[in-house]
Amino acid sequence: MESLFVKEITVLGIGNTILTDEGFGVKVVEYLRENYKFPDNVNLIDGGTLGVELQHFIIGTQKLLIIDSIDGGVEAGTTFHLRDGEILKHFTQKISAHEIGIQDILTMLEITGKKIPCVELLGAQPYSLDAGINLTPQMQKLLPTFADKALEILKSWQVKFYVND
Repeated sequence: MESLFVKEITVLGIGNTILTDEGFGVKVVEYLRENYKFPDNVNLIDGGTLGVELQHFIIGTQKLLIIDSIDGGVEAGTTFHLRDGEILKHFTQKISAHEIGIQDILTMLEITGKKIPCVELLGAQPYSLDAGINLTPQMQKLLPTFADKALEILKSWQVKFYVND
């Protein structure tokens, strides 16, 4: 069942905002929402840790940009940019509630013939996953950089956006 709220382009921030840097994807979407205005065909979603429930927000979207904190077992602050099949491959190796949900959703959509034609993921290796509602100062510094990367992807998708006054 497709949601009436699904738009052509979806920017989805995922993560647990009470585990410091785990909430990075959500914080990037908040940053974009606070600093930019997007056309009606773009939906910015705080996906939190919804997991499989996220399907209601993305089934039917044509272009999906996922932003997340990714534990790739590399140096903290390392950035990732994955596309389409690379994303499913990445998530088959990860264990966390929202990552399993994203993998399940993307696989389900592919199997049922509702595959999202274009999916990209931006992520960063967290500095800390300790309990706390604020990003570490190092991750906080990455917010504008990730917003710029997200905007570059949206530009490549022909999205016109404006800086908020």
